Amino acid sequence: MAKVTVTLIKSVIGSTPNQKATAKSLGLNKIGDKVEHEDGAVLNGKIKVLSHLVKVEKTED
Repeated sequence: MAKVTVTLIKSVIGSTPNQKATAKSLGLNKIGDKVEHEDGAVLNGKIKVLSHLVKVEKTED
């Protein structure tokens, strides 16, 4: 299954509480944090909420 690497490139300071909670649920705390997740509908929804704060790279296994 395809995996996705999500990197936080902008700070969540000044973001809405929903965006802060979504970043925390992904495991993103500081700028530069990278996490790898399985690609899926739930992850795509979270990425959509944080689209202006994160960089997404798709990798295949």
